[in-house]
Amino acid sequence: MTALLVALGAAVGAPLRYLADRAVQDRFGARFPWGTMTVNVAGSLLLGFLLGLPLPPAAGVLLGTGLCGALTTYSTASYETLRLATAGRFRPAVANAVLSVAAAVAAAALGHLAATALPWP
Repeated sequence: MTALLVALGAAVGAPLRYLADRAVQDRFGARFPWGTMTVNVAGSLLLGFLLGLPLPPAAGVLLGTGLCGALTTYSTASYETLRLATAGRFRPAVANAVLSVAAAVAAAALGHLAATALPWP
């Protein structure tokens, strides 16, 4: 049952990642991987929020592992950083690596803070 919940969440998260990434890249261009950074930060914010909620374990698996796991993509972020570096664009490569991780961690913390600040019965 757990694997099915992960798969269901991922079936929503992966297309969301693709569509969001494409929308951002189409708007801002391909010189810097803003789309991947956007989905990673948004997914981290959502995951932090979810982890701050009193969710049953099944909902955590569906939404946290499945949805957020498929929405975020650190393998693509790593590849894009490497692509920037191998093209000789070292400053953007370092900026991508540092900003992606820092922004994602900050977003997760903010999401968690927001969820725990809500009054729950």
